[in-house]
Amino acid sequence: MAYDAAALRRASQRLNAQKKSRQDALERRRRELFARCPELGDIDRQLRGAMLDVVTSCLRAGSDPGPALAVIRDGNMDLQQRQAQLLRDLGYPPDALREVPVCKLCGDAGWIKGEMCQCLRTLYIDEAVRGIGRDVDVESQTFDAFSLDWYSPLPAPDRGISPRENMESVREMCRMYAVRFGRFPVKNLFLTGDPGLGKTYLSACIARTVAEEGFWAVYDTAIRIFSKFEEQKFSRDVQEEREAKDETRRYLACDLLILDDLGSEMTTPFVQSALYTLVDGRLRQGKATVISSNLTLEGLAQRYTGQIASRIRGEYRTLEFFGEDVRLQRKKQL
Repeated sequence: MAYDAAALRRASQRLNAQKKSRQDALERRRRELFARCPELGDIDRQLRGAMLDVVTSCLRAGSDPGPALAVIRDGNMDLQQRQAQLLRDLGYPPDALREVPVCKLCGDAGWIKGEMCQCLRTLYIDEAVRGIGRDVDVESQTFDAFSLDWYSPLPAPDRGISPRENMESVREMCRMYAVRFGRFPVKNLFLTGDPGLGKTYLSACIARTVAEEGFWAVYDTAIRIFSKFEEQKFSRDVQEEREAKDETRRYLACDLLILDDLGSEMTTPFVQSALYTLVDGRLRQGKATVISSNLTLEGLAQRYTGQIASRIRGEYRTLEFFGEDVRLQRKKQL
């Protein structure tokens, strides 16, 4: 499993900000309590002074200060009991003057022996979902909210199945692919069909669910993806080139790439080359990809190279969308 470095950085910043906020609140509380009860300040200074002396001595000697600190704590029980009583009298718990970690597992560090702790993981997943893509609202789109009511229950001519039955099957396949990502027997999906039938919506649902499982999912349109490959190669602006390189690295390195609306871009020899690099590179790395397009497999073969069409035909499970344009149906009801 790969980590989205940008999402991890934002999650770590949030974790540190939360910790600093608690530390600031503790310091304000300490000043307030010491002002209300000077004896609390005296006791605190005595306890802290004794512990600081022990830590300093042990560090100079190169020994572990833990056992000595335990002795100091045990030897100052009267002071600690007096401190606890004074705090209770003021309406505070006995640990009101100590920094108590929210996470008992990692002590708010975010990591345990090199492994991400659940406290940081929760923030990371939230940031990963937010950072999936610029052109899709993944936070409001879910499999459960995907309605089949827009698809006719009547059998479609020459298909032997209704659009509704087909979409129920497609939705379930997309759901299982996302929920069991990394364990599902199908690694890549090709979503094909006319515009307005739900390809983008279900792609967003897949991206969100996969990200919520802790995987690195990236969603972007074909136009934007290929523009970043072009900027990386041809841009004369150093900053623009650097940003484009970062983006193309994301496309190649993420656990799941969702390439939306393939075929909407202007197809040039460079785009053909970039698409081959993307498709072939991710296949060679064993990375999962979902491609959505208004083109059929036959249309792909006509528009792109035979190598690209062959890889998609052989390595992707094709899910066909058919029926009436949902967007137009909704527009008619307005």
